[in-house]
Amino acid sequence: MTTTLWLVRHGETEWTLSGQHTGRTDISLTENGRKQAQSLAPRLSGQAFDHVLCSPLQRARETCALAGYEARAQIEQDLLEWDYGIYEGRTSAEIASAEPGWSLWTSSVPNGETTADVQLRATRLVNHLLELGGTTLLFAHAHILRSVIGVWATGDVRLGEHIVLDTGSVSILGFHRDARVIRKLNA
Repeated sequence: MTTTLWLVRHGETEWTLSGQHTGRTDISLTENGRKQAQSLAPRLSGQAFDHVLCSPLQRARETCALAGYEARAQIEQDLLEWDYGIYEGRTSAEIASAEPGWSLWTSSVPNGETTADVQLRATRLVNHLLELGGTTLLFAHAHILRSVIGVWATGDVRLGEHIVLDTGSVSILGFHRDARVIRKLNA
């Protein structure tokens, strides 16, 4: 059975508006974020999904519910957003002013996850999804989904540094012949 992954980034939150790193802080969607989540329902309704997995964090669960998939969703711990450690709640500009050249993808994250930690987690998730087969719908967060895309396409989460996923966006990963490919990105 072939594997296809539909990746949905949760709707807008107050911290996505302000640019704050939102890892494990469990915040809800804004009113606009709820509208984004509701607008996913017709975009996803024409596709049959064999599995639906969701991050345990409120913003992903709320997006999943408003898109109409709450009853089918299984919570997947590997879909948690990166643990940003001491950088939780801070913007990239604030971090860079204290640590010039800082990048989540290449720098240390004190009291948080390293790129190597996320590499293990994203690889474990992709391998699990390949074993499941079929078409799987995932509701999660920007950095972990960018990491999954990186592992899917190249085996390396660091590809995610070169990908942007807007709130309420859909991306699709699949196969072309025997190669794992990105079919749709940030739609």
